[in-house]
Order: sequence, then structure tokens, then C-alpha cells
Amino acid sequence: MIIDAHLHCTGRETTDDVLRTLDEAGIDVGVLLAPFLGDGYSLDDAASLRRANEHLARLVRHHPDRLVGFAVVDPRHPDAPDDLRHAIEDLGLRGCKMVPTGWYPYEERVQPVFAVANEHALPLLFHSGIFIDGRSGRFCRPTYFEALRDHPRTRVALAHMGWPWTDEALAVALIDRIHGVPHERAQFRLDISFGPPPPYRREVLARMLDVLGAGSLQFGSDCFLPCSGAHVRERKQWVVDLMDELDLGADTRERLWSGTAAAWLGLPATAGTHTGAHASTHAGSGAERPHAGLLAGTGGGGGGGDYAPRPWRPVCC
Repeated sequence: MIIDAHLHCTGRETTDDVLRTLDEAGIDVGVLLAPFLGDGYSLDDAASLRRANEHLARLVRHHPDRLVGFAVVDPRHPDAPDDLRHAIEDLGLRGCKMVPTGWYPYEERVQPVFAVANEHALPLLFHSGIFIDGRSGRFCRPTYFEALRDHPRTRVALAHMGWPWTDEALAVALIDRIHGVPHERAQFRLDISFGPPPPYRREVLARMLDVLGAGSLQFGSDCFLPCSGAHVRERKQWVVDLMDELDLGADTRERLWSGTAAAWLGLPATAGTHTGAHASTHAGSGAERPHAGLLAGTGGGGGGGDYAPRPWRPVCC
């Protein structure tokens, strides 16, 4: 199974468009984000976000096995907690995406939205790292999201591995590992969508796998719908190429393609495929063996074709 955990809606797509794209790209499940970047939708316009969430609810309603809808709210708005509650309880959306544009995740004024997410034990996706507007990156540093630990039932994914603050994002996710929390119950994980420019990608992914393990990382294309399946497939191929360069084992690939995201979304671990896509796309024999040390000089390991990250002490100073 392959889960694309980061797909943007624009309001111009139809359900048939989306399903066709997923099928062409070999994606079994798509996490769709309500539109908020243009086409009449804006993070600064709460009414437009309500329309966006309603559009998304109509889009995903009849295909819960393929399409997972994430509401978008601006937590600065006083009605945002009620808007999120409505999106989950009445519209049937299953998570929430937020982008800190003009607010910090630790501010008191945004905690009521996080409290609603905590009440519903929602999966949350946050933009982290530099932002496309060239102004909001300063609000999106990965450590700022530590405030979500005051809402421990939320399941948080930080998009783009927090680039350019990838080590900072790694450190935020590492806390769960230090305290021995299993990957499936960890509060934080990182999506590997887009993120670092090509010259950085191999090094960053290798370090993330070496320290956190694949159970803290999940695939997302960050594509904008409507688009062709070929466009999503191109993004997917970037990841396949990195997996092949790093000679990752089949179990590690499976976690990156679907295992981590399935736990984040609360999907059954044994969910079947719809498209015939396979998590392991490595043609060589190395697809069935663990990767023995992703960074020069590290000790590799892991049995059964999975890569084991470094062991960590249960407490730190």
C-alpha cells in the first residue's frame, strides 16, 4: 500500500479527477487538504476556509477507503475552534492542516483549536520550515511545535522535515524515541514531501533514518490537484531513487510508503491495496535486506529487512 499523506486541493478538482490521479500514480490512499492558497480561498479569510472544508467534505464523502479529508482552519480566528469541531463532527473530515502565518504555535490564542484537536485525538499536519510567501518561515520553526505536547492526544506530522531546520525537526521527533515511545504511538513524525532541494535530500533522509528510523517518516507528494497522475508519480520517483541510492530494505520502504502514515491516520495496519501498487519498488536483491548504516561510520542493523535506528538512552538531560 502507498499513502500520499500530503495532497493539496484547490477547489477546482472533482472526486473523479482525484481518483483518476491516484490510480494513474499508483497511490492507494490520499490525504487531501482543503484549499487555502488561491482560487478564492485564503488563510486570512475564515469564511473562505469554511467553504473550503465544505468542498472537501463533498469530495471525499463517498470514498473513505481512498480519500482522507483534512480541514484547514486559522487558529487566530475566534470561531476557529467551532469551525474545526463542525468540520470533524458534522462534515466528516478526519484531520486538520494548519500553517503558522502570523502566529506562533506556542501562543495562548491558538491553544483552543489545539484543545479541540486533542479532544478528538486528531492527526494534524503542520507546515514547518521556510514558507512559499517568503515571510512566514519565522513562525514555522520546528521547536515551536513542542507546544503541542500540552495536547498529548494529537498526532502531529511536521511537513517538509522542517527544511532548512531539518536537524531541529529531527530533535523534536527524537524526544518520543528517547523516552521509548513506540513509533506507532509517538506524538511527532515528519513528512518527507518536497523539503530540502535535491542536493540536500540524500544526506537529510539518511540522517533522519539513521537517528529516527522509518517509523517516524512518511511519504507525501505535496502536489496540487487537479493534476495528472504522472505529476504525482514523478514526485514518488524522487523517493524511489533515494531509496535505491540508500539500498533500503523492504520493511523500511513499507514504513515510508504507508506504515507511518497509517498509524498517524489510525488506519488498519493490514489495509489492502486498491491500485496494485507495491511499497517495495527496488529491482535489485538489496530490497530484501536491511540497510547497514546510512551514514559513513555508523553501525547498521535491524532484522527481517528493516533498518534499525541507533539505540537511545531512555532519559536525557
